[in-house]
Amino acid sequence: MHIQISISAQLLTLLDGEETIKQYLISTAKNGAGEEMDSECTPRGKHIVSEKIGADCEPNSVFIGRMPTGEIYEPALRELHPERDWILTRILWLSGEEQGKNKGQNKGKNLDSHDRYIYIHGTPDDVLMGRPGSRGCIRMRNAEIIELFELVDVGTEVIICEK
Repeated sequence: MHIQISISAQLLTLLDGEETIKQYLISTAKNGAGEEMDSECTPRGKHIVSEKIGADCEPNSVFIGRMPTGEIYEPALRELHPERDWILTRILWLSGEEQGKNKGQNKGKNLDSHDRYIYIHGTPDDVLMGRPGSRGCIRMRNAEIIELFELVDVGTEVIICEK
């Protein structure tokens, strides 16, 4: 199994060889594609799922720093914390596999997707899918990230491209 993410189509496809298993509308970075630290862009290229976080958490569980806070997301919580980037339900933490592109540094700039905390994660259900809006991560509906989480393993290849 492997994952292909199209930034232009805002689509995540799970494949087994050449066969499409599942497709999901997603939301990538509002700032577009890019690899630099603090750019809030979605990094391109070959990645792997380096960690799976939240396996036993309830849907809509809130994460800060990859740790469940004990909160369950609801719109009233957003009103209390409007500054939060809501990371919910499950996290697939990505690591870049291309040295100098999305792993390590290039010309003194950190381009490392893992160091940038790039995830595939759940988001509030009222967030629009199919259009950019994140701070670099790949956002999914909560029910869909649960489904994907169960289908992939640590080490699953993830290819992120603009087209």
